[in-house]
Amino acid sequence: MLQKIVTAEQFDEVLQKENKFFLLKHSLTCPISRAAYNQYQEFSDGQSEVPTYFLAVQEARPLSSEVADRFQIKHESPQAILFFNKNAVWNASHWQITKDSLTGASSGNN
Repeated sequence: MLQKIVTAEQFDEVLQKENKFFLLKHSLTCPISRAAYNQYQEFSDGQSEVPTYFLAVQEARPLSSEVADRFQIKHESPQAILFFNKNAVWNASHWQITKDSLTGASSGNN
């Protein structure tokens, strides 16, 4: 199930609580981002091992920027990031965000 986060405080709670999770940076106005969001949701609905979170860039710009700065990942939207042991270990953007790529990333970083 997708869970929306908006603030840095919420993100920090997730980072402390979850050993492994995905975060999707999603643009509410971009058709490519909509396609990525649909793939992300399909991935999320088909598994329960890796928690899935998302932020809407237009609603959570400070958080989106903080994630990019803190983990030294160039900001893109849409962008999926896999976190493991409080580190960003994988990311993909635009058309690279597919159910298959998310499944592969989640199983490759146990």
